[in-house]
Amino acid sequence: MSETGTVLHIIPTLDQAGAEKQLTLLAAELKHRGWLVHVCALTRGGPYRKELEAAGVPVTVIGKATKLDPMAYLRLRRFIRQIRPDIVQTWLFAANAYGRWAAWRAGVPHIVGSERCADHWKTWWHFRIDRFLARRSDAVVVNGRYVREFYVSHGIPAEKIVVIPNAAVEFPVASDSRRAMLLEFGLPDDARVVALVGRLWPQKRVEDAIWAADLLKRIRDDVHLLIIGDGPLRERLTRYRDRIEIEDRVHLVGHRKDLSRWLPHFDVLWNTSAYEGQSNAVLEAMACGVPVVASDIPGNRELILPDETGFLIPAGKSGRAPLAAKTKKLLEDEDLRRRMGEAARRRAREEFSLTRMADAYCRLYAELLQRPRSQTRSKQADV
Repeated sequence: MSETGTVLHIIPTLDQAGAEKQLTLLAAELKHRGWLVHVCALTRGGPYRKELEAAGVPVTVIGKATKLDPMAYLRLRRFIRQIRPDIVQTWLFAANAYGRWAAWRAGVPHIVGSERCADHWKTWWHFRIDRFLARRSDAVVVNGRYVREFYVSHGIPAEKIVVIPNAAVEFPVASDSRRAMLLEFGLPDDARVVALVGRLWPQKRVEDAIWAADLLKRIRDDVHLLIIGDGPLRERLTRYRDRIEIEDRVHLVGHRKDLSRWLPHFDVLWNTSAYEGQSNAVLEAMACGVPVVASDIPGNRELILPDETGFLIPAGKSGRAPLAAKTKKLLEDEDLRRRMGEAARRRAREEFSLTRMADAYCRLYAELLQRPRSQTRSKQADV
């Protein structure tokens, strides 16, 4: 794509999470393709700030202190006017709200919102803000068909929504051996390693995974579950694990910046979420050739071909026994696990590559740059 311009991405934080990772991948790739890219974090930076700056993408932190912080809004609007972007793209609710309003009032020619998940936590007033700002946006990017349907059902115009799937990053098998991974996590030499990666909060239904690990313990004595991530439910999940006396098989290891070293060595990846947009953990496992057993929810259905690249099991408590049974099947059939892993790797490479995602964004941005500035936005912008 020959036509490029200046793009500002606005997101609440640069913490280690899914939307933040996708923004980082996209911004670095856009920079590589010749776009002038800026990233703005509303509240704070985080681990991805260093990655962005290493890729030559400047990062600015606004320092929003509270949910309703008018001074942060004014600083953001001032910053937008300073860099004069051709396009502002916002990510997640806080940035969608602050960022799109500030961009509109600053007279930015083109504004793009982003929705990454079917946000069931939102109330009527969240959706009212979404609808209000969608009218002042050129497009709203979502990462899957289910997220599109969810927001259309809540009043976002279908013609404004653009579906661009997430990108999967294939981690190379590093020099670290499987033995090194087992030593890192204090596991025995014969351990079969199942992992669940994600933020520890209600949506992820990690209790179902712990219960399934307890079922597996009763039929196999070598399966260990690594719960990788952190969040507000960590203490509660630790107590739950200890109460059912499975602390010898379930290990809550917190955030791991070195996940890329170990992911290719996992035997199986679990996803027990009640709802998802598109799980980065599932995509990365697929890209590394690790078979996935996941809850049968719309976001996972867009990634996993059942019985070909992984297994889908019922979401919630009814999925606990099937989760254990499908994992047992994979662990006992090496050929099945290898075939599923290779099929998953091919699907990730062909359907969810970074190149494919960046191409789609470049097409969207180039099309926006060819449009005239919105007359309504121009007339009502502060000067």
